[in-house]
Amino acid sequence: MITEPRTKRSLPIPGWAILLVAVAALVVATVALTATLVAGNGSFGMMGGRPGSMLGGGSYGGNGSAGMMGGLGTGSAAQPGVSGFAAGTVASPRVIRVYAGPGYAFSPSSISVARGETVTFVVTTTGPSAHEFMVGPADAVASDAPGTPEVADIGMMQAKSLTYTFDGPGPYAFACHATGHYEAGMRGTIVVVS
Repeated sequence: MITEPRTKRSLPIPGWAILLVAVAALVVATVALTATLVAGNGSFGMMGGRPGSMLGGGSYGGNGSAGMMGGLGTGSAAQPGVSGFAAGTVASPRVIRVYAGPGYAFSPSSISVARGETVTFVVTTTGPSAHEFMVGPADAVASDAPGTPEVADIGMMQAKSLTYTFDGPGPYAFACHATGHYEAGMRGTIVVVS
């Protein structure tokens, strides 16, 4: 009697199992990216970056490099009140990069400026939601007061800038007042250093 070799039959993987694995991987990747951005001590983007380099893009708040592919970690640029710090002027504002998102957060969420300093904020949205950036006296920012300087409709991976002179004692703040964003906590503080 001749017997044929048995072939192993593989069972098909159910579609729900594949979907479950894909969703779990997406959640893990989102948590890792958010932790990197919020912690402020890792690099942002795929290629790191150095202050002033094509990938780095300069400093944000004097704390390191930033840009579409730059680092979001710490660096060596001097802060207001520290030896070596050069305050921005109307003719030559200091550039501070701010990232809106992912989610309802800014990075950094606290920025130090010198009294009388002129700063150009370059705001980049990193998630799928459009954001806005309003800066000025804390009470005007909190109440979304008309006339408070702002840039609106900053779409995903889009950057817009706003220049502001901190000529009063403060307190100052920044926020996003897109529907529901401020209420979800999308705001930050600006500390004026004399």
